[in-house]
Amino acid sequence: MVNINAIQPDMPVVCLNDGQFATVDYLEGIDSIKLKKDSNGEHHYIPVRWVLSTDGGKVKVDRPGEEAMEMWAKFPIS
Repeated sequence: MVNINAIQPDMPVVCLNDGQFATVDYLEGIDSIKLKKDSNGEHHYIPVRWVLSTDGGKVKVDRPGEEAMEMWAKFPIS
């Protein structure tokens, strides 16, 4: 189980292939991670359940970056 308290602002969010696709803005409750604005000036959210690890100062998720970006949400996940 991942320690969600280890998820901190400005941590890179990386996909299964270790490519960075986002940066943590902050933890939104216990279920969502709010990401910093993208190149279009929009925030997105990913569920904490996607997180595999927070080792090495980065948040690693359980899917490829393109899939994560297709599935991220505009609002907090509950």
